[in-house]
Amino acid sequence: MIYELPKLPYANEALAPIISAETVHYHFGKHEQAYIDNLNKLIHATEFEDMSLEEIIRTSGGALFNNASQAWNHIFYFFGLSPDGGGEPAGALRLAIEDEFDSIDKFKKEFEESGVKLFGSGWVWLVKDKEGKLSILSGSNAFNPLTKDLIPIMTFDVWEHAYYLDYQNRRADYLHRLWDIVDWDLIESRYLK
Repeated sequence: MIYELPKLPYANEALAPIISAETVHYHFGKHEQAYIDNLNKLIHATEFEDMSLEEIIRTSGGALFNNASQAWNHIFYFFGLSPDGGGEPAGALRLAIEDEFDSIDKFKKEFEESGVKLFGSGWVWLVKDKEGKLSILSGSNAFNPLTKDLIPIMTFDVWEHAYYLDYQNRRADYLHRLWDIVDWDLIESRYLK
């Protein structure tokens, strides 16, 4: 199997001014392409060659895990954003968030704080367990909740290349602004799976 860079469902400039066209170009077009290229080289002629990306993430380590997980994480992140996004979640996801975090505002605050407090590079995630209970996790580098048998619902990328061109060292500002482009309909569909 050869993995390819998927086409985003929006133009590079569509997320501006929250995320600039330049950042999308470099972050998704260059960084993500490099993870996919490295992944394809690493799985060639190995037992991983015919596995799904999720299987590779759950069963590999080292460079293979890092590139597979980063490839998956970036797709999950970018496809969870939309130029028509923003607002607040509705339906079952809203009820689950309010049940777990008391309010949407408290959830957003805790999610942002988790990303701000993460030292170095990594990811902050909204996940659910097999019983449907939501929680917020953060982890360094290529961290992926699939390795903990959790179901990813949403992620924000807190690697510097995700925000440095637009926000320099202001990670908190970047995290706060992302709510304006979250595709809550898509996020809820992930929750309901």
